[in-house]
Amino acid sequence: MPNPPSAALAGLRDILVGLTEEGRGDETASALGFALSLAGLTGAHLTVQSAARRLTLVGGSGWGFVNDLVAQENRRLSARARAIAERAATEASLEGVTCSIEVPALAYPELVGRLTARARLADLTLLDAEAREVDLDRDLIDGVLFGSGRPLLVVPPGCDAFSARRIVVAWDGSAQAARAANDALPFLRAAEAVEIVSVVGEKDLSTSVAGVEFAPHLARHGVNVSVTNVPVAGDAAETLRRQVGLFGAEMLVMGAYRHSRLKEWFLGGVTHALLSRSPVPLFLAH
Repeated sequence: MPNPPSAALAGLRDILVGLTEEGRGDETASALGFALSLAGLTGAHLTVQSAARRLTLVGGSGWGFVNDLVAQENRRLSARARAIAERAATEASLEGVTCSIEVPALAYPELVGRLTARARLADLTLLDAEAREVDLDRDLIDGVLFGSGRPLLVVPPGCDAFSARRIVVAWDGSAQAARAANDALPFLRAAEAVEIVSVVGEKDLSTSVAGVEFAPHLARHGVNVSVTNVPVAGDAAETLRRQVGLFGAEMLVMGAYRHSRLKEWFLGGVTHALLSRSPVPLFLAH
């Protein structure tokens, strides 16, 4: 029998959610609702970093009018970021969640660095997924994932409350997959059912540790686990999305691989594809 969810997740004591106000007006905030409900269940401290992306002033006396507009926009973005943070603090208080807020106004590279550094102090960081193929927020994901040493949960639109009764673990026998599964153990132990999925035919797995060999390790940790090997259909990302639907999973756990931006754009990549089109929250570790 799996452990009671609240007991299995008790190790989560510090949760960070990063929100970025860029002034587009179409930003989603599913990660905030997901984080609030997760913190409420676990009793974790929630930190909301609602950052305003500061636009850069232009040098030279002839740019005064433009700089006035830039300064006005920076004030507007900061006000919106603060309003979001204060609303989150109010919602947290109503839910009985201990919450602190941070409202930095930084140029984008400094904003990425600030969130990455803050993520090193948390058990788990949550960010919103971006549906667009090219988006600056991908740098936030990249920074936290490869620069913090901590796991990241990327939440797609519509997943506004925590639920992870059924979980798929993408398994290829790699160090990244092992790290992700280990970091996700609190969620795996709390789940009703976990399925290890290996996509066969996408790459050579003949020298890798098979999912059926990894399953006993999870079972010893109290995970209700099964193993499935599925042939690649289309590509690995699409195969995993299909298996998530068939299993009725509410979370997908996988290791993340780093490629150059050029290689990733032209050749694709499972992580890249799922960040854009994952049907469920994506738990990533590197």
